[in-house]
Amino acid sequence: MEKAKVYFTREISPENVVRMYEMLGVKLPGKVAVKVHSGEEGNQNYLHPEFMRPMVEEVDGTIVECNTAYDGARDTAEKLMAAHGWTDYFDVDIMDADGPDLVFPIENGRVLSETLVGGHLANYSSMLVLSHFKGHPMGGYGGALKQLSIGCASNEGKVNIHTGGATRKQGEFWDKHAEQDDFLEAMAEAAETVVNHFGSN
Repeated sequence: MEKAKVYFTREISPENVVRMYEMLGVKLPGKVAVKVHSGEEGNQNYLHPEFMRPMVEEVDGTIVECNTAYDGARDTAEKLMAAHGWTDYFDVDIMDADGPDLVFPIENGRVLSETLVGGHLANYSSMLVLSHFKGHPMGGYGGALKQLSIGCASNEGKVNIHTGGATRKQGEFWDKHAEQDDFLEAMAEAAETVVNHFGSN
């Protein structure tokens, strides 16, 4: 199996993000979803729209996000995306703003048998994931895998992942949280379904 290629730049700039994308030699076809993390309310540690603007424009993308399964500003992500400036520059689609969810079966899953993602995911032919490193008490360092799993999951889908398939009820989110190993595997299983959905795109 060929080893993955990793591209690195010492100069962190919007232009170099585009340059690294071009080095991949990939052109994303059709309508492109650009998955970002909205950032928590009052937190500055997220990708900022001004910085990512050249990359999003390069793929003519639509910014996508989903609501959280816990109370707070991100459980109505549309308002937070506006507060953090994303709607000033781009079309923003909260993929689970209205139902129904898409249900992706998980074959041979150890933890999950299916995952639920925001229904608007079906409107896109391609997805570009823009990640920043974020510490998480259960998930370790989040990045693309977390964006593809929990980030694309609907409200019920997030509860499903966090509880290792024990429930989809938001009120049981904390009471039935899975053990760490099961949670990590549930994230990986859920992420795989989104990768399989888009294939080489």
